Amino acid sequence: MTEERQALLTQLGFRFGLNGPHAARTMMLEDMRLLMAHVPADATRADYATAVVNDNVLGKPTKKARELALRHLTTLYALDPANPIFRALRRLWLLDEVAQPMLAITVALARDPLLSATQPFFLGQVPGAVVSRESVEQFLNTTFPDRFSPASLKSFARNVAGSWRGVGVLNGHLRKVRSIPQARPESVALLLFMGYLEGRTGQRLFSSDWMSLLGSSVDELEALANAASHRGLLVFMNAGGVKEVRFPGYLTPEEERIRQEVSHVV
Repeated sequence: MTEERQALLTQLGFRFGLNGPHAARTMMLEDMRLLMAHVPADATRADYATAVVNDNVLGKPTKKARELALRHLTTLYALDPANPIFRALRRLWLLDEVAQPMLAITVALARDPLLSATQPFFLGQVPGAVVSRESVEQFLNTTFPDRFSPASLKSFARNVAGSWRGVGVLNGHLRKVRSIPQARPESVALLLFMGYLEGRTGQRLFSSDWMSLLGSSVDELEALANAASHRGLLVFMNAGGVKEVRFPGYLTPEEERIRQEVSHVV
């Protein structure tokens, strides 16, 4: 990806680089659930910080732990209504609790390069296959050579496996098996939106890496997109095999301009 494309996508809420919270944490799903249930939908970035640090809605034992949790959550999810990805997450979050793990990992993948680098490995496993801790560590060691100590590598492997298990791509505790996560209209809406931010339109939205998270057929994805459209989460039209997907109210005019510019940059 070119620097120009990265710069444009960063303006739309994506995050790039070498580091990410998964070196030390999972996607912090339960913390995110507590925070989003406590803070109102129209909250500001400062409101989220106040809730975590001052109000201690996450129940952390010390102020340092609260501040660290806020830092990781901010990196993973932005917690800022000025960020279009977080705005979409906030819009969809409370509509369906079952969709929340997929909503969370979708945003985390957009903002944690460490987690994103593991997507091909975990999604590349055949459903039903056992995914051992050793195989995860070997993949990470190959992908990030000489970067992590043995102890850090073990922690990193545990964290990413924990996040993929949390969303249903893995199943089981000691013996983790590749599985297919549950697909919901809300999660499909966000996955389509992520592809839209990257400049995709029409049929190409249904063949992005984002949609591969679900492991669903094109017909299943279209049915879910249709359900999302009926719920007012997006606009989906499919006539004669020509698909149109729109997201009214998701982007400001300036953000839409940037998105259109992204579509012309490789």
